[in-house]
Amino acid sequence: MGDDEMLALSRVIESGTLTSTKGEFVKTLESQFAEWIGLPHAYACASGTGALHTALAAIDPEPGDEVVTTAITDMGALTPILYQSAIPVFADVDPLTYNVTADTIEAALSPRTKAIMVTHLFGNPCRMGPIMELARSRNIPVIEDCAQAFGAEIDGQKIGTFGDIGCFSLQQGKHITTGEGGLCVTADADLGRRMYLFINKAWGYGDPKPDHYFLALNYRMNELSGAVAVAQLAKLDDFVERRVRMAQQMTDGLQGLPGVSPPAVDEGFKHTYWKYCLHIDGSKLEGGLDALAGRLRERGVFCAPRYIQKPAFECQVIRDQRTFGNSRFPFTLARPEAVDYRRELFPGTYEALATVLVLPLNERYTAEHVQQVIEVIRTAVGQIAKK
Repeated sequence: MGDDEMLALSRVIESGTLTSTKGEFVKTLESQFAEWIGLPHAYACASGTGALHTALAAIDPEPGDEVVTTAITDMGALTPILYQSAIPVFADVDPLTYNVTADTIEAALSPRTKAIMVTHLFGNPCRMGPIMELARSRNIPVIEDCAQAFGAEIDGQKIGTFGDIGCFSLQQGKHITTGEGGLCVTADADLGRRMYLFINKAWGYGDPKPDHYFLALNYRMNELSGAVAVAQLAKLDDFVERRVRMAQQMTDGLQGLPGVSPPAVDEGFKHTYWKYCLHIDGSKLEGGLDALAGRLRERGVFCAPRYIQKPAFECQVIRDQRTFGNSRFPFTLARPEAVDYRRELFPGTYEALATVLVLPLNERYTAEHVQQVIEVIRTAVGQIAKK
């Protein structure tokens, strides 16, 4: 951040208008983001969680309907499902990409499936071709969680444009940021109308006889955040390309290390590296993943073994069904199979978390920074590699 953001903020303050219902910056952000992603409808909201909640509200599940998703994700991607009275049903993941696949999704589908929510984890696209073929064959809408995947592509097509709705996050750690913020995109005018309304308490601004048409929240983005986002959006493509370039240098520099595999990226896929993840085969290293992580930290290279540490269904809110008072709602409507979290049903999920080492990466890294990290990793692996 710098002068561009400060200038935009000054313009908002000088205007005296901080609400997006009367201001211009949030509207500009929505217009420019729609153009950037190549879809006709884009709406800004208060957070990435709000964006996913807005998407689910647009699809409008009945109480007890199911949303198939991943257990390796932020809780902010799951609580909107519960707030819409639906049941999160977890699909297993590919242990090398950490993403759900058409096969794992299909195994989790039921006649009560109302939506599929795919998360492009770390900026690596899910295999959307087979996923969309499956979804279309069952007439199930797809929500893409693109919070970590700004600018990611498959064969030149941007992530967020494959499914029915794409959702993005502008939280502090994302490719571009307003501190907190979100964006929803769609090609469907009816879904777009419901998303717009849900963000605005279902009040029909501009309608001949506006009313509050259905139950909804105030998820509006304010003009201060909108101003920062407009300034940030102008830098997004450059930020993405810098990350990709630094990640490629990292991948090239780590080739041939025992027990260490760079990110698995399919041919034709553009991974945009919210973080840089290594797959660690602990059987080839003395002390395994934790020993390697410890040595990196000792040398000043931050890293996070196992990412979120445990699948989302092991968190209290889901495991103990801690929702609304003591009601356990909406879990009281769930099929027994939908809340079956036995470990043996999720081999890919547990393997992914047991083998992933997450390294930070951002657009301000230089080639010298990356080379330093490479050298620390190579030295550490050399010290603990089994002979």
